[in-house]
Amino acid sequence: MTLRTRAVAPRLILETKSLSHLILNAVLLLFLASQGCCHPQCLDYKPPFEPRQPLVFCKDYSKFGCCDQQKDEEISKRFYTIMDYFDNWGTITCGKFIRTILCQECSPYAAHLYDAEDANTPMRVLPGLCSDYCSEYWHQCRYSLSILLEDLDATMPGTGPGNLARIANLTAGIEEDQQRFCDFLVLKDKQYCYPNVLTNADLNANLGLVRADSDGCLELCLQEVANGLRNPVAMVHADDGTHRFFVAEQLGYVWVYLANGSRVDRPFLNLTQAVLTSPWAGDERGFLCIALHPRLSTVRKAYVYYSVSVGKQERIRISEFTLSTHDENQLDHSSERTILEVVEPASNHNGGQLLFGHDGYLYIFIGDGGRAGDPFGKFGNSQNKSTLLGKALRIDVDNDDGAPYSIPSDNPFLGEKEARPEIYAYGVRNMWRCSIDRGNPATGQGRGRMFCGDVGQNKYEEVDLIVKGGNYGWRAKEGFSCYDRKLCMNSSLGESPFWAADESNDILPIFAYPHKLGKSVTGGYIYRGCQMPNLNGLYIFGDFMSGRLMSLMEDTTTGKWQYNEICMGRDQTCRFPKLINSFYKYIISFGEDEAGELYFLATGAPSAHARAGVIYKIVDPSRRAPPGKCNIKPSPVQIKGKLIHFHPKEEFVINKKPTTTPVPTTTTRRTTTTRKTTTRKATPPPPKTTATKATRKATTSPTTVRMTMATTLAAGYRSTIMTAASSRTAQTPIVITTPSTRRREGRPPRPTPTPQHRRPSHSLPTTTSQPLTSPQPPPSSTLGVTTSLRRPQVTSAGHLEPPQMTTPRPPHWTLKPPTSSKPQRTPINTTLPKAQEEKLRLGERLDNAGEGNQVNKKPRGRSWGNGYRNGRRGRRLRAGSVRLVSTDGLSDRGRVEIFIRGEWGTVCDDLFTSKAATVVCGQLGFTAALVVMQRAALGAAKSHVKILLDDVECEGGERSLLQCKRSKIGEHNCSHAEDVGVICGYHTGEE
Repeated sequence: MTLRTRAVAPRLILETKSLSHLILNAVLLLFLASQGCCHPQCLDYKPPFEPRQPLVFCKDYSKFGCCDQQKDEEISKRFYTIMDYFDNWGTITCGKFIRTILCQECSPYAAHLYDAEDANTPMRVLPGLCSDYCSEYWHQCRYSLSILLEDLDATMPGTGPGNLARIANLTAGIEEDQQRFCDFLVLKDKQYCYPNVLTNADLNANLGLVRADSDGCLELCLQEVANGLRNPVAMVHADDGTHRFFVAEQLGYVWVYLANGSRVDRPFLNLTQAVLTSPWAGDERGFLCIALHPRLSTVRKAYVYYSVSVGKQERIRISEFTLSTHDENQLDHSSERTILEVVEPASNHNGGQLLFGHDGYLYIFIGDGGRAGDPFGKFGNSQNKSTLLGKALRIDVDNDDGAPYSIPSDNPFLGEKEARPEIYAYGVRNMWRCSIDRGNPATGQGRGRMFCGDVGQNKYEEVDLIVKGGNYGWRAKEGFSCYDRKLCMNSSLGESPFWAADESNDILPIFAYPHKLGKSVTGGYIYRGCQMPNLNGLYIFGDFMSGRLMSLMEDTTTGKWQYNEICMGRDQTCRFPKLINSFYKYIISFGEDEAGELYFLATGAPSAHARAGVIYKIVDPSRRAPPGKCNIKPSPVQIKGKLIHFHPKEEFVINKKPTTTPVPTTTTRRTTTTRKTTTRKATPPPPKTTATKATRKATTSPTTVRMTMATTLAAGYRSTIMTAASSRTAQTPIVITTPSTRRREGRPPRPTPTPQHRRPSHSLPTTTSQPLTSPQPPPSSTLGVTTSLRRPQVTSAGHLEPPQMTTPRPPHWTLKPPTSSKPQRTPINTTLPKAQEEKLRLGERLDNAGEGNQVNKKPRGRSWGNGYRNGRRGRRLRAGSVRLVSTDGLSDRGRVEIFIRGEWGTVCDDLFTSKAATVVCGQLGFTAALVVMQRAALGAAKSHVKILLDDVECEGGERSLLQCKRSKIGEHNCSHAEDVGVICGYHTGEE
């Protein structure tokens, strides 16, 4: 049982008046915090919901629970079928108990009442009652138990003759004995048992609302929907009924994903040869966005935004492509038409957003040109309306005159002298990720609003609501404060045609946050989907550098926005099928699918060449939409090529093993011989954001697992039914069979458990009040615990087979068999120190890592010394040996140094590619090179260290860099400012 603690702390602290009370309350708070919190869950292993229509029979759960109108009618029919067995007095006496018991399937805590939350225990056939209520039930209506069980069995198909006799045989013993009767029905958890679960203030205070911790952090969960991506920068949908979504990688690929999660093996677009980018961590150039025409099925056009090199200039290019005539999942690469090009004076602040508004026009968001503080011209690019840099543009691409685009007639600066007519808003710094509000599904309120995240300079990140003609203040303002004080305060600037000194013309952010929360905002979306009704109207966004997820909710009466951080659900909050509660740190972008469900795109290594990108779906575990409301039927899509099916990499919360110590047992220990395995030092995990840091336990042998589960099986409900079954052995021998696939109405089927999850019969517990034990089966057999009564089958001779005894298992808790003997690799750690993260955000080279000249050890147990011999074994190092030098102490990354002629030296980055990095990483025991870091991005060596290699060109299969094409040893035309570095890792198992 768990308790909520959110409202306890402030009240206790305010009311305590003595030191002793403070200590006592502090201990109480620590205890409450350790207990976790409640976990509403239905028998279909999903969150509860509000029925679309009020329930008629199980009225207690009309507002929130696990039954819709159809299920309510089914329960009502079962109730009146049972009542046919009773006269008027029996109906009055027993009807209330039977009605209550049947309706617990509708309780928002149904999974707990039926013991369906624990993967290692069978689900109950009847809900768990509180002891007082059970005693009252026994005194007034004990003999209805057999009728209840018979009704449950009758709802399953395949029933045979003799069922009444079998049910009576099972229940005869326990209906006469109150202790055994309540052992069978009582739920030991006094907080969750019925009827206490209805009156428990902690469980019902915020039932159905988004759960928040004591600091107000909203606890949500995630579902992994795609992985293995290289810096996924954008996700869009076609809005054509197919429910496809399109994911763009910074490298220049765009991929098509179908509604079932499969990916088409052929790229929708491949611009890798034209896109200007690099493997440097934090490089802002590359393929940055794609926008599909809102009438894609008829207009068949798409628009892209990417960096390109023209001569010696770096430019932003916006191009138009046409869909292929023979494949709706590919663009015609020969159809590219340049719509607009803008020269970039620096390699950062490239902007990178394209989207179509509800007015049908194309909006383009361009950065201020780069560098720090918008130093271009007297007032900066952003305030200069004669340039397109630092602006939000609006153009019409549906013109019929053959021109790339035309200007909408109501653009705000169309008639202004020297102003570019494309400008829709100005004074922006580097807007990264914008979105259009779909509007409230019921009222349409908010429809068409445009939200953007604008990356700040030194102090603040901001979220803006874009309006026509708005001036967003940069470089005069950053967030709500002045950045350039002279420009911000000088009213004489009002004489300039490019500056509005009147603050009333400035559009202030709807929210700004300081750099202690994050240093690079990633704009998000207002949730308007169907599946998570609690999130409707919530603007969810993030921060690339801190990995923080955040939200804003508008107060419609005041127009102000309420901020809440989003954290991952802890304890049992995310214990639902397919959900996870951690994610990679670097939040690159957000997206929504055709149905309006919300996603975000993140990576563990911020490089255009690293396959560390994952797409996560945001899930509210507190409430779902009622069944059937959000059903979609995607239009068929013709596929030319192959489909690559999705396989999640992250372990589901529901499958994670508990970290508690097993309960000690007195069972005779079975001696098993285990082989000791040598495990190399694991590569640190990637930067993930999670609610708690859980330590995974080592996997025990199957024998130990079976013994632990058997000896920790609680007596009471399960042992009672075993005892009742044992009392019938004189009449009907027990036969071990495989579980039936039949299911009780209203509950999903449960697959047959594998042998290692069954409990050996000789380990079943017994109690003093129930001395009978089941007979010993053969040693090779396993005996499950009966939790549902199945009708006996008639043999060919006319005899009845005994009932089957099984240990059913929830479908989503069945562990998958291993598909390969290859061990799962822990993803690499890509966390950077704070100082380096700041430079990464600004697109600058990282600090010199030569200070300290720390040498990392080679993986797989070999210790590499700093000198000519190996320190441990005294073995001479071979010429061509390499090492990674880093001040961070990370074994998977650093400046490349090579050992030649008895000394260590560096390698220049000229011509050094991922193939050469593969050679380096292979020598160090890694299977892949994730990133090549040029220009001493991982640190430059000190001046006394020699540069030994330059112009290294490898094919990837060489055993050392000395076997590659290169200049002579010691000959070079570079400096330590060009020392190359690499980040190594392992193959993920998929290309």
